[in-house]
Amino acid sequence: MGEKKQIPLRLKKELYDALCAWAEDDFRSVNGQIEYLLTECVKQRKKNGQYVPETLDEPPKINIE
Repeated sequence: MGEKKQIPLRLKKELYDALCAWAEDDFRSVNGQIEYLLTECVKQRKKNGQYVPETLDEPPKINIE
């Protein structure tokens, strides 16, 4: 595995809480979940030039604006 870079990341509490719950469901750390999600998004973008697949599940109902 390649070198990992540390980056500061600011998230709203609601988004962080949703990521925590999702990470727990997938038996990952929050950091691992964020890395997994970003990796999947980059793979999808490389495949078809789109940012998200058309079959994306319903996003959680949280106010992250």
